[in-house]
Amino acid sequence: MRMMIPALFALFFSAVAAAQTTMKPDVKLTAVFDSIVQKEFKATEPGVSAIVVKKGAIIYKKGVGMADMELNVPVHADMIFRLGSITKQFTAVAILQLAAQGKLTLADPVTKYIPDFAIKEPVTIEQLLNHTSGIKSYTNVEKFWQQMRTDLSPREVIRLTENDSLEFKPGTQWNYNNTGYVILGYIIEKVSGMRYEKYVQQHLFAPAGMKNSYYGNESSIIRNRAKGYKREGLAYEHADYISMTLPYAAGSLISTVEDLWNWNKALYSYQLLSKEWVDKAITPHVLPDGTPTHYGFGLGISTVQGSLAIEHNGGINGFSTHALYMPGEEVFVAAFSNCDCRSPEGMVVKLAAAAMGKPYNFKALPLAEKDAKEYEGVYTNKGEERYIRWKNGKLTSQRGSGTVYVVSMYEKDKFFFADDFSFLEFQRNPEGKITGALYSNRTDKVDWVRTDKAFPQQRPIVAVAPELLKDLVGNYQLAPNFVLAVTFENGKLYGQATGQVKFEMLPYSATRFKVSIVDAEIEFKQNAEGKTESLILYQAGRAMPAKRQ
Repeated sequence: MRMMIPALFALFFSAVAAAQTTMKPDVKLTAVFDSIVQKEFKATEPGVSAIVVKKGAIIYKKGVGMADMELNVPVHADMIFRLGSITKQFTAVAILQLAAQGKLTLADPVTKYIPDFAIKEPVTIEQLLNHTSGIKSYTNVEKFWQQMRTDLSPREVIRLTENDSLEFKPGTQWNYNNTGYVILGYIIEKVSGMRYEKYVQQHLFAPAGMKNSYYGNESSIIRNRAKGYKREGLAYEHADYISMTLPYAAGSLISTVEDLWNWNKALYSYQLLSKEWVDKAITPHVLPDGTPTHYGFGLGISTVQGSLAIEHNGGINGFSTHALYMPGEEVFVAAFSNCDCRSPEGMVVKLAAAAMGKPYNFKALPLAEKDAKEYEGVYTNKGEERYIRWKNGKLTSQRGSGTVYVVSMYEKDKFFFADDFSFLEFQRNPEGKITGALYSNRTDKVDWVRTDKAFPQQRPIVAVAPELLKDLVGNYQLAPNFVLAVTFENGKLYGQATGQVKFEMLPYSATRFKVSIVDAEIEFKQNAEGKTESLILYQAGRAMPAKRQ
């Protein structure tokens, strides 16, 4: 169950007709959409359902891949998927409806509704909504993974972390938190006198015209429901079972991409809440020290090609989802995948950019070595360093000891990162000397100042015999239901953690490796007989051991 915009901004939403419309397909644009989707999802693997809406009309809706790999049933666009954390915006709207009716206030403390709540530090409903409560997320503790197959009441889920100390003083920091939304669901029940499931059906799904949306459970027969999968190494398997009482108001809902469009349409035409309350939900919270969180109430705030985007993703056993709305362009995109191994977020962003006529297809211009050398140097920001180097005929960017990325020039002094939504724009003084670089992605802009420092000495990557690499292959358990799968492919070693992308492991030695995509290292450990039995993942100052399964 898995977001630099000013704190206050005005949004103008056009009224959307109640009737659903489908625009006559633009053959060329449809081909662009198809190429984006089919690049990410293959016909013989777990698939995806995707929708693109522009100015109130559906301009693309398609399913790709397999909904049931055993029965050979393909995905079609009207299939039902678990939403995961996209559920949070429904919970947030329910809370705001009750606030609008005067039945609660966002400043109310949790203890008003849960008198026996063990955490006595004042935690407000608003802090639960925007993830600043400091309460530990139950999905981050081992007790949750040990009980993943067990039905629990909302109060029992809350108790999984209720006696743990706060991670920070409420309101001072931001940390994504599933427990907060379980508490919100429990408050909805206490205030409304209705079970969360019934409240959502009656006050959210019905008025939004969502006829194929439900509270998820495994016992009901629900037509057109896709099966969920996971990937272990190179093989797909059925997703691990989870009682849907556990995600509850943080991630329990199931729906179709078109029903989610109906929801989006109803929300932003103010059928569910007044404009005043909707604006509260989509205003990103700013911490007391001025740090932006890029998050409102159950919704994240970002940009696509410079335009405002309101979005959220979801990740839950067997499923990964993403939905994005661009009010200025009147573009809505959603994609649901029935494998927790592949997030459709990047695909959704590319579809949205294509729909608005600004696709991410920057053309790399030639860059001569003498011109590239002008950009080389050590750049700093708040104690961190970024290294810009000319390497093997390419200009590269590396933040600290993290991944080395190739950057390509699309205009003079302007570069893009391949397969990413990040950019570097180098700055010059009046004399034409490069003094810094502006890094930007979909949420942040960061100024890096060029220094006269020399590049640090880098540990060399060495060659390791294939038979030694093959000996390291296996599954290593970092936490319950969280495994690092190590594979050997085409002479190289790769790692892939449960639900995350595959990465190459670059050898410093036969047992110590650099993770290619983040600033982390992995060290394999052998027993007295020389057999590999565990590893240690070093990241962010932590050493995380993992036994070989």
